[in-house]
Formats: sequence, structure tokens, C-alpha cells
Amino acid sequence: MGRLPKGKFLIEAASPEGTYSLKAYLINGGATTPFMIRGELVFNKRNHKTKNIYWSSHEDQAVITWSDNDTVIINGHSLDVPHDKFDFRHP
Repeated sequence: MGRLPKGKFLIEAASPEGTYSLKAYLINGGATTPFMIRGELVFNKRNHKTKNIYWSSHEDQAVITWSDNDTVIINGHSLDVPHDKFDFRHP
């Protein structure tokens, strides 16, 4: 997922303790492909590169909530950060 297109910034949500933030971007591939959402994990308290952890097709908005400091829910998909990923191409 390292070579995904950047997209248009939509929303950012920080974890309860501020350890992480998740930024969501809208990808418009043009007339022949559906809208997609890319989720980028930001490490706020450590000096790590950002990491793509969410890639979903047929979505044009992002709803992000944190259930605790290490669990983010984006559009109904629960991910344990920083290890989990959701990629629609690999069910």
C-alpha cells in the first residue's frame, strides 16, 4: 500500500491519548473508476514515517472514531494500530 495516490484531504482524527492520528483522503481515479478512501496513520509521539493502513473502494467519505488509544474504526472497519491494515483488494 506504499504507492497509493495521495488524494484530497478529508478529515483527521487523533487517538484519545494523542499517540496516533488517522488522516483520510478521497481518491478520484476519473470517470472509469469509483471513488476510494485512503487512510494514513500518523505517529504523533514517535519519529516514524506515516503508514497507509486503510484502502477502500466505492466510498466517498470517511467516518473515523477511536474506541481506545490503539483501536481505530474507519467506515465500520476496526483496526488495531499500528499493525492492522484494511485493503479491499485483499479480503
